[in-house]
Amino acid sequence: MDIIETIKEQIANNTILLYMKGSPNAPQCGFSSKAAQAVMGCGEKFAYVDILQNPEIRANLPKYANWPTFPQLWVAGELVGGSDIMIEMFENGELQKLVKEAAANAAKASEA
Repeated sequence: MDIIETIKEQIANNTILLYMKGSPNAPQCGFSSKAAQAVMGCGEKFAYVDILQNPEIRANLPKYANWPTFPQLWVAGELVGGSDIMIEMFENGELQKLVKEAAANAAKASEA
């Protein structure tokens, strides 16, 4: 499978997806650490991809997303943004609302 197809599939199959360096419990950079903390603070399950373990994704996702840096948060198929945006949204309550709504909609869709 082409790497862009893999990325599209990951985004489509995971309502809340964080592309980061390392894992939420063992982040490999400060920005990924802050981003993972913000997403975990929303209280919903989420998927992550460690781009350090996936060099092809690391190389191609910025082109696909038109976003040059990591981490990247995708919610319901849409790019939310990077660490600074996530922190700002978390601090004003927008991130929690977005994540909870997406998780609730995904749960409803899976029941249907």
